[in-house]
Formats: sequence, structure tokens, C-alpha cells
Amino acid sequence: MTKRYNISKPTAPKMPKLGNGTECIKLLLSQTSKDMHEPLVPMLFPVLGAHVSGTEFQYPDLTWKEPCGMMANLVADSGCNKGQLSNIVEALCRDFRAHDDAELKKLVEWQKQVKTKSANKEKPARPEVAFWFPPSDVTNPAYILNSMACENLGGRTQYLNMPEVEMADRMCGGHKQVSQMIRNIYDRQRAGALRATADGVTGNPILRTNLTISSTPYASRKFYKNDLFNGTFGRMVFSYKARTSRDGRIPRQGKYNDEFLGKLDEYLARLDMCKGRYIIKPLNKLADKLAEDMAQLADLADDDLLWDISKRALVSGWKAGCLMWILNNQTWTKAIGEMVEWLVYHDIWSKIQIFADLLGKDADTMSEAQRRGPKNLLDDLPNTFNEAQLEALRISLGKSKEGTKNQLYKWVFRKFITYSNQTGLYTKTDEYLKGSNQK
Repeated sequence: MTKRYNISKPTAPKMPKLGNGTECIKLLLSQTSKDMHEPLVPMLFPVLGAHVSGTEFQYPDLTWKEPCGMMANLVADSGCNKGQLSNIVEALCRDFRAHDDAELKKLVEWQKQVKTKSANKEKPARPEVAFWFPPSDVTNPAYILNSMACENLGGRTQYLNMPEVEMADRMCGGHKQVSQMIRNIYDRQRAGALRATADGVTGNPILRTNLTISSTPYASRKFYKNDLFNGTFGRMVFSYKARTSRDGRIPRQGKYNDEFLGKLDEYLARLDMCKGRYIIKPLNKLADKLAEDMAQLADLADDDLLWDISKRALVSGWKAGCLMWILNNQTWTKAIGEMVEWLVYHDIWSKIQIFADLLGKDADTMSEAQRRGPKNLLDDLPNTFNEAQLEALRISLGKSKEGTKNQLYKWVFRKFITYSNQTGLYTKTDEYLKGSNQK
């Protein structure tokens, strides 16, 4: 079991070194302040994924997935440099802006023609235009209409960047519709907005959308609090930046100059040119390993919720791995694998940090003590212990007495512990002790 990242601590899992194969990520971070490197990395992949179309990858369960439906929410207190994300987005989406400017000119020209036609003359048909980078305050009807155009004009993914989480309400048609819309986007489903118009039945496109959001911890908890247990927030990748010390220094940013943009365009061209179906065997092998790690971690904590959210965190990390593979000339490296692993743990850690209180019973405040991850019960027991000790520990943590035997069974099955019939005691295995000492 991988023990490198301890998500029960309030300190963020340390990002691995950006080695061979992650040069594009290193380039994108080169103009951001150092304090934003780790929080920004998970936010890059929805933007990068929007540059890929006509491409599918096979997940270990043998389904084919596109790098769309990728959503990430950057969470940090006000004034903590979340705005740096928009600078990167603008650099990454210059081609989107150019495309959308041309599409907008078509609409403006059409509107001019409509106004010049008299009431008894036939009006020109509205041109079908597809915006790749719609404005953040897009309304639900406009979003659905644009989704239809993106589907009809080749199945292109549209990308939205929302500086406030509440903007998602407008796009989804109201807060009550957010949950269903996020699910449809993540699962590449149809919009479910079928309606009759004067032109016939319309309005039910497949949603190919990537999305990034920025918000404060308070706004995030308020926005997602009713959707923590229905799979909605599990589909969203979260990247949390904890409040830092008052060091009195203004973080420095670089410039997105021509040299930077020239290097960036080389990577974006790789994304644009990638077409077809692919199976990345080392990535799928890593996904299987991480799935087993997540199951073991959930068993150590006896935490079903951890197991549930880890499944989609793994899919999101896997999609990021597909993009890094493309960016690295369709070549896999150890550093890419390490980054995928970190992304999975960082997403789960962030969710725990932001929503620990809501996953419990207190939805109004969140103290530092509440920002803790799933507790590894075995680490809190001596190397040799009996059933009564685990039972007492479970009760002290609010877990049921009845689950004690089942947890012991799982620990023995996973070879975390062994049982002695002579003494009636359980002993931690050397394999477990060796793994628990890893950093």
C-alpha cells in the first residue's frame, strides 16, 4: 500500500518533483508565485482537456472516456491569489478567444441583416455558431444552445472559467439544477433540456464541457452542502489552499511573454492534433494500484465515504494522466505517474479540509481541529492488541461496536495484522509496519 501521503494531516500533501514528462506543467507554473504552485496544478487539466477533441482513452473497466467533463474548484480565502488562475487560463485559451471573436462577428452581421429587413420580408436564418470559451456569466438557455452548436459542429468541448462558484447557478438554470447538470457534464450525458419550439423539438445535446471555479471555503461549503452525499461534489476536483502565515511579502508573478507563449503553443498543438482511441497500459496499471490503495485506506479507517469519493478522484487523476501523456509526445514516464498519484490524494485531502464539518453535523463553522482526514485506527493501537482494545477505540470515535469483528477480518485479509489462536491477540505485520513508516 502506498503510504507516501497522509491525508489525515492539515498540511497539504507535498507535490512530487516535476521531472521528465511534466515539462508543460513546469512551464505553466513558471510565471506564477511559488505559493500557488500546488493549488494551481489540479486546475490546469480542465483547461488543457478542452483542447482535445475526437480522442478517447480506455479506462481499466474497459469503458472509453474523453478528456471532457473535467471540473475543478480552487478554494482559498479572499486575497490568497486565486486570481492567478485567470492569467494562466487566458494564456492557454488565446486560440479559443480568436475562434470566438470570429463566431461573434457572424452573429453581429446577422443581427445587422435582421434589423435592415422590413417586417414583410423574410428574415435571414440565424447562423449556427459555437463558442469554445463562453463568458462566465452565461445563462442556461445560452449554454444549452451553445452545447447544441458544439455537438453539431464536430463534438467540440466548451470551457468555462467562473471566478465565483455562485455563477454555476446561472449556467445550470438555478441552484436546484446544479446537481443534475454537474452529473450530466461529468458523465458526458445529454442535457435533459428537451423542449418544443417554433422550429421543432430541440435542446438536448450531449454535454461536452470542462469547467474551473474559484471560491472561498465559506462559499464552497454553502454552495455544495446539500450535495455532499449524492455524488455531486465527488465529481468535482477540489484544490484547497490553506491560509498561510503573515510574512508581509507580496508574491511575485512573471510575464506571459512571447517566448513563454511560443513554448506553450508547441504543447497545445500536441493536444489539438491528438485523435483516435488509445490504451495507456502503465496508466491503467497505476489506476488499478491506486484503487487498491484507496480500498485499503478506507478499510484502515472503516470509512465508506472515503471509499466513495476516492473512486471519482481516481478517474479525474487518470484523465489528467492521459493529458500529460499527450503533452509528453504520447510517452509515459515515472514522473507522470507520480503526478497522477499526487492529484488523487490532493483531491481527497482538499475535500476533507473544506467539508470535514459538513460531513459531520456542524455546518456553520469549521475549526482547525475539525480539518482532519479519515483516522487510521490501526495506527492508534499498539503493535500487539486484543479485540476489546479496538472495540473501545471504535466507540470513542463514534463507530459501532458491532463493526469490530468485520474490521479485524478485513485487516487480517489484507495482511495488516495476524492473529494468534494461543494468545487471542492480534499483531501488526512487518509489511504493515514498514509501509506505515514511509513518508
